[in-house]
Amino acid sequence: MEKIKVNVAWCDKNFGATLGDNVPGAVALTAKTYDELQREVPETLRFHIDGMLADGDSVPQWLADGDYEFEYNLMDVATMLRAYEPFISLATLSRASGINPQLLSHYANGSKKPRPQQRQRIVDGIHKIGRQLLAVV
Repeated sequence: MEKIKVNVAWCDKNFGATLGDNVPGAVALTAKTYDELQREVPETLRFHIDGMLADGDSVPQWLADGDYEFEYNLMDVATMLRAYEPFISLATLSRASGINPQLLSHYANGSKKPRPQQRQRIVDGIHKIGRQLLAVV
C-alpha cells in the first residue's frame, strides 16, 4: 500500500493542504476545519484521478486502484494547535505544558513561531493530556 503525504498548514482562518509528490499533477484544497479537510482529501483526490483518466493522462495503477492511505503532516505549530483546538483548549494546554496561554495564542495565530524547545514542550503537553485521558477507566 502506498502512502500519500498530505501537507497541512493553517492559512488565515482555514486549513490548506497539498498532496505529496507521488500524486501526479497539483492537488490543493482548503477547509474551515481539520475534520472537514480530512473528509475532503479522499473526495478531492478521487475527483483529480477521475479527471486525469478522462483526459487520458497516465495514472499509476496503485492510485487508480485506490491502493493507498493518507499520512497527514501538520506543517507547523499553528496548524497543530488549530487542528486539536476542538479537543484541547489553550488554557488546558498551558497547564499541561507550562507555557503562558497568551504565548500559545500567538503561536496558534501564527504571529509568533516557537523555538524547537517550545514546540517540544507543546507536543509533550498534548501527550501528557492524552495519557491522562487514556488512564480513565
